[in-house]
Amino acid sequence: MENSNIAVGLDIGTTKIVAMIGRKNEYGKVEIVGIGKSKSLGVHRGVVNNITQTIQSIQQAIQEAEADSGLKINDVVVGIAGQHIRSLQHSDYITRPNPEEVIDADDIHSLCNQVHKLVMLPGEEIIHVLPQEYKVDGQAEIKEPIGMYGGRLEANFHVVVGQVSSIRNIGRCVKSAGLNLSAVTLEPLASANAVLSQEEKEAGVALIDIGGGTTDLAIFKDGIIRHTAVIPFGGNVITEDIKEGCSIIEKQAELLKIKFGSAWPGENKDNEIVSIPGLRGREPKEITLKNLSKIIHARVVEIIEQVYLEIKNYGHEEQKKKLIAGMVLTGGGAQLKHLKQLAEYITGMDTRIGYPNEHLAGNNDSETTSPVYATAVGLVMNSLEHGEKKFQEEAVLKSKEEREKEERELEKSFEQEPEDGEGLKEDPHSPRRPRKSIFDKWAEKFKDFLDNAE
Repeated sequence: MENSNIAVGLDIGTTKIVAMIGRKNEYGKVEIVGIGKSKSLGVHRGVVNNITQTIQSIQQAIQEAEADSGLKINDVVVGIAGQHIRSLQHSDYITRPNPEEVIDADDIHSLCNQVHKLVMLPGEEIIHVLPQEYKVDGQAEIKEPIGMYGGRLEANFHVVVGQVSSIRNIGRCVKSAGLNLSAVTLEPLASANAVLSQEEKEAGVALIDIGGGTTDLAIFKDGIIRHTAVIPFGGNVITEDIKEGCSIIEKQAELLKIKFGSAWPGENKDNEIVSIPGLRGREPKEITLKNLSKIIHARVVEIIEQVYLEIKNYGHEEQKKKLIAGMVLTGGGAQLKHLKQLAEYITGMDTRIGYPNEHLAGNNDSETTSPVYATAVGLVMNSLEHGEKKFQEEAVLKSKEEREKEERELEKSFEQEPEDGEGLKEDPHSPRRPRKSIFDKWAEKFKDFLDNAE
């Protein structure tokens, strides 16, 4: 990719694969310049189970995005989900070699690196190490320790862990599709970036991303990520239930869910009926919308209860951990009618539908701001941040090198300076004599003149 301020997010979902190309405009907002999507054939509940089909789907989405934007894609940031994801809390510390110097980014980097060395269960790997709060020499609740003095730097971490084989399979699919994998991001974190405002993260909020195969959860409080979870149910389970309950094929069940589905059975009257064409000359089927919403309702209640259980496990019922901003629903499943009302009824928490337009430029297409693309938009934002961070780190390294070079040159010039205007090079082994000022020289001459006069 020629343009360095352009980033690509690749959302490998259970129902669809989305490739999204974005860049930052002059106002710091994200502008989507290309989008490509394809049906996901080799992914089940967020985990790749057919490498060949997944590679083909990725290539199709990438080609579509390239044609849409007129750019060539090389590097991508990929989202990861699936029921193998788990998270844990961990505390760690480092003792700094020189407490007289202020804490800098290198200290935080070495503290995070230390957490990466944690021993995991066989077959598991750390995906993210997210610092929550820091302690410097026992002083707690520090959000930003850079610039402070201290000998012992401690932190609480939220560590996200996944299965090595699942991560490697995704990496293999991306590489085989002819792309470089620049980073892997947990999908609920990407969606949260795209959908939530900073105020909500401060107040306490639960982001629920209802995808095709999984429902992802991320909880924020005081602007810090506190809990993440992946629930192995999503929109596809609802479609499966409709298929079984109404004895129809999957394609018809999906269309029924999108066009007529509702999570609240009381909304439909008994005489509202939809007719579905029969297979190969068979009689058409008639299904009442009340029955359809009863089937959907039962499964959605199960998903929301699972989510609420995770929110309770985090400690939402404690006064200090209360999520004031409630819940934000996003992802394709969030488009289901009356889902917001049902979620509020079950959990008693304020709920809104999350659209990924929080950080998008105003001229973006309305399709892009659909909850379906929340993860893809979040991945583009992560990729842009990743690129900026890399650029800043390189700039800091460069300026450090330049400063050292200047110091070396300055030392050299001192060594080469002639002493007392004699043009002779100073012996490096002899102790350096202090250079005489003009006044000192004049005073000496005047003293000699007086001595001679006597």
